[in-house]
Amino acid sequence: MRCLALNASFEPLTMVPVRRALRLVIDGKAVIVEADKGAVVRSERLEIPRPAVIRLVRFVHVPRRFRRQVTNTFLFARDQYQCQFCGRHQIQLKPRECLTRDHLVPLSRGGTNAWTNVLTACSSCNTRKGNLLPEEAGMHPIRVPFEPHFVHLSWAVRRLTPIQNRYIRLFYGADVLATLEAM
Repeated sequence: MRCLALNASFEPLTMVPVRRALRLVIDGKAVIVEADKGAVVRSERLEIPRPAVIRLVRFVHVPRRFRRQVTNTFLFARDQYQCQFCGRHQIQLKPRECLTRDHLVPLSRGGTNAWTNVLTACSSCNTRKGNLLPEEAGMHPIRVPFEPHFVHLSWAVRRLTPIQNRYIRLFYGADVLATLEAM
């Protein structure tokens, strides 16, 4: 079980283990905003409702640039775990195949690791494309790569409870929540 941690401004920050959330509450660094109905955590001296959502007491500044780094986890989530050349999903790959990061303009030809230059490819397609541009290889991506909103990155790989969904909707709107649920 994990707990949604909100900044002092109610901006969703991350998911934390319940144990960490309890430590923040006990230390006075966070307050419980929502608790799991009927679930409590007991110690020798305390009985605290098990938190589902906590809010930090003090505002924590999180630089936006750290939220936009390309990682395979976020890249695969952005591309919905689908090869952008052949269209196969991760579960359709053969036993020795896997999803990989492909660069439209290869690094050896001046390409970068920017969101607009990378996409998800199965290992077979990535090997077939090799060091070529998509036009040279005759392989065109299903979708043009784009830089996703950092909210999509942060939440694309997490499962949220209905209580936690309310806070994502409250801060970012129903459209963002619908996009996250579709991923």
